[in-house]
Amino acid sequence: MRKSLILAAAAIAVAACAPKEDAALRAKVNEYAVVEMTSPLLEQLTPQEREIVDILRLAAVECDNLFWLQTYGDKSEIEAIEDPAARDFAMLHYGPWDRLDANNPFIEGVGAKPLGCNYYPQDITAEEFAAFDDPDKLSLYTVIRRNEDGSLKTVWYRDEYKEHLDKIIGYMEQAIALSDNEGFKTYLTERIKAFRTDDYLASDLAWMDMKDSRIDFVVGPIENYDDKFNEAKASYEAFILLKDEKRSAELEKFVSMLPYLQTQLPCDPKYKTFVPGTSSDLNVYDAIFYAGDCNAGSKTIAINLPNDERVHAAKGARRLQLKNSMDAKFNKIVIPIGQALIEPAQQQYLNADAFFWNVTFHEVAHGLGVKQTINGKGTVDQAMGDQKTSWEEAKADIVGLYLVNTLIDMGEITGISKEESITTFIGGIVRSVRFGAASSHGKANMMCYNYMEEHKAFTRNEDGTYHIDFEKALECVNSWAELVLTTQGDGNYEFAKAYAAEHANIGEALAADVAKVNALGIPRDIRFDFVW
Repeated sequence: MRKSLILAAAAIAVAACAPKEDAALRAKVNEYAVVEMTSPLLEQLTPQEREIVDILRLAAVECDNLFWLQTYGDKSEIEAIEDPAARDFAMLHYGPWDRLDANNPFIEGVGAKPLGCNYYPQDITAEEFAAFDDPDKLSLYTVIRRNEDGSLKTVWYRDEYKEHLDKIIGYMEQAIALSDNEGFKTYLTERIKAFRTDDYLASDLAWMDMKDSRIDFVVGPIENYDDKFNEAKASYEAFILLKDEKRSAELEKFVSMLPYLQTQLPCDPKYKTFVPGTSSDLNVYDAIFYAGDCNAGSKTIAINLPNDERVHAAKGARRLQLKNSMDAKFNKIVIPIGQALIEPAQQQYLNADAFFWNVTFHEVAHGLGVKQTINGKGTVDQAMGDQKTSWEEAKADIVGLYLVNTLIDMGEITGISKEESITTFIGGIVRSVRFGAASSHGKANMMCYNYMEEHKAFTRNEDGTYHIDFEKALECVNSWAELVLTTQGDGNYEFAKAYAAEHANIGEALAADVAKVNALGIPRDIRFDFVW
């Protein structure tokens, strides 16, 4: 474990001596509603399939252990905390820093969370990293370490985490031996090769081709949100998912519509030249296990993968809606927030199906827009630098809402109104704002919220409740989507950074709204009891 984390551990050891439970921390733990993570789809599995998911659970647990090493260090130090509340909260957040409160420490004596977690030496500086001449230093799959003389070196994940990866591979080989599904077996086989080579392209393509498996196992180093130093290093995570075949069939038509929807985006044609693949999946799943990065702090309710633009160009992406997790958040959090903040006459527009469609097309929107800047600055990700993820999430939020409203107008989405999509969207933003504005998602939420407020999409009544002006809200959807798409397409890093600095913040009025919601005891998020 690195130096600053040793200091953190020392503080934790002191905290462990506390004889009583910290009441304030217990209250924080209780802000996360316990959800029994299971699914009726388990009953549809054959005994052989059930054995497979049991084995995959063991692999996922090992993946969880690996993520602990990446984000904190020695998990046993957290498990040894004697204060039950402090220990429970640290286990929720994979360390003594609150991920939903700007990564602030919640144990006395613990310093700030290292920006680079354990992906980099704790004493590294931006200047030192910039001067480090190594072509692999920004790879998703390398850590940065020091030689004996103090100089920097890269180490591939396959070497740094070999012990844990060997265990994961062993479990996956057992699953392969039991499975009769050729697509699933091919994917797992290629994923094993990827763990051994740090080349994930073939396994990502195999995952895209896996069309008919009732079991899915999303596993590997995937997202780079945990790396606040460079937004470069991927974190290990795992989902075990069961496909809802009936609900998935209802979404099939939208995949073929993606190229057309791309042409309808509210921006100049030069910003929508990318042609999305039509091999994409748009499916519905129940999640039965989360591990690693996706289980840290707030819980993911939808997946849009792979992240590799080469896969997007060849086959598109898979968008997996985690329906049981989604329903849990809507029922336990979005509805009570809406009832607290939206004027009574408009609360009728809070709708579970609208929440489902908004989340679904958030994921779809990730695959639209442009991938290459229009002015020779390289890829959007390259040009946007440390602003890339927050602006990408901003795009997904608002373009997703734009698509839902467009499809309602086209008669392709039925059963909900644009009033319901917009009202539920605003309620969902307030839900997300409670996670803070430090994360990429948090910055995106705040930029969107503040844009809509500034342009009078909603105003406050005398009693503090929101009144939504649906006509102005629709105008905001179009104009904010255009601003985000053009900022990405131009690779306008300077503007993106300055805009976020001014607008990605929680103002006094919203802070009061959040305080009101918190005082009502509405859960901040959910946590899982994996009961199967």
